[in-house]
Amino acid sequence: MSQDLTPQVFEGLERLCEPQMGSGMLAAPAGSGILTAPAFPGIERIEAQFSGNMFEPHRHDTYALGVTLHGVQTFTYRGERRFSLPGQVIVLHPDEEHDGGAGTADGLHYRMLYMEPALLMECLEAEKIGLPFVDQPVIADGALAQVLLAALGELDRELDELFVDDFVSRVAGGLSRHSQVRRRALGAVAWKQARVARDYLEAHALRPVRSGELENITGLDRFTLSRHFRAAFATSPHRYMLMRRLQQAKALMGEGEGFADVAAATGFADQAHFIRHFKKAYGVTPGRWVGLQRFAATASDGGLSHSSFRKRT
Repeated sequence: MSQDLTPQVFEGLERLCEPQMGSGMLAAPAGSGILTAPAFPGIERIEAQFSGNMFEPHRHDTYALGVTLHGVQTFTYRGERRFSLPGQVIVLHPDEEHDGGAGTADGLHYRMLYMEPALLMECLEAEKIGLPFVDQPVIADGALAQVLLAALGELDRELDELFVDDFVSRVAGGLSRHSQVRRRALGAVAWKQARVARDYLEAHALRPVRSGELENITGLDRFTLSRHFRAAFATSPHRYMLMRRLQQAKALMGEGEGFADVAAATGFADQAHFIRHFKKAYGVTPGRWVGLQRFAATASDGGLSHSSFRKRT
C-alpha cells in the first residue's frame, strides 16, 4: 500500500476511539487520511497518516495494538509522554486514557488493530491465565511486530477465521512475554489431533474451512489446536491450507488455465488476491512462474544441457 494515502473523511472513527471529552480528534491536516479495513468479529484494523496533534484524550474498550511505520508516534499514557519509532510496537490496554499525534514535522504513518479482550480471554481460558498486562506501551519486539503486520498487511481483505485463531494465539504469547503473567509450556505435542487437522485441511483446501469444523474433528479448542499444529508442522492451519491451494494453482496453470479461472477454482477471492499470495509464497508472480516453466520445457525439447540452462536463466 502506498505511503501516500488517499485523503479520507474521518467517518466512523468515533467507534474506534471513544473520547473522554470533545470529539476525540482535531481537524485533519492536509494530506491526512485513515483507511479502515473490513472488520472481523472482535477485531478492527486501520492505517493512519497525518501531521500534528490529531487525537484528544480518549479511551478504548479494546486492546489497541499497532506498529509505527514512518515518523515518530507520540502520546500521553499513564501520566507520561511516550514515543514510538518505526518498527516499534504499541500496546494500549482497554480503558487507559491516551491522546495521539505526530512527534515531528515529518508527520506520522502507522497501522493499528483494535482487539476485544474477550478474544484474548477465550484464548487463554484453557490455560487458566488471565489477560496479560504489559506495563510499557512501546516495545521493541521484532517478532511481535511481524505477528501484528501479518494481520495489517492487506487491509483491503477480510481476515480468515483460521488465520485469526493462530493470530490471536500468537498475540497472546507475544503480550505474555512482556507481562507478569507467563503462559504455560506447551508440553507434549498432540500429534494425533494435529495430523487429523492436517488431513482434513488437505482434503478440503479448496473451500473455506471453519474453526468449528477442526474443533469437532480434533476435540481441541481452536487456540490450543493452533499451538499444537504449529509445533507439529512449523506453520499454522491457515497457512497450511493456503499452500495447498497454491500447489493446486500451479498444477492448473501448468495445464494452461488463465489466472482468473485458477483463482476462482482454488478458493481465492479474486485474481489480485491470488497473485499477491503466490508472489509471497514463491517470490515471483504467476506470470513469471509460467514463463519460467515454458522456458524450461523449451530448453528440454531443444536438448540443452543443464549447464547451458543455468546460464540462460
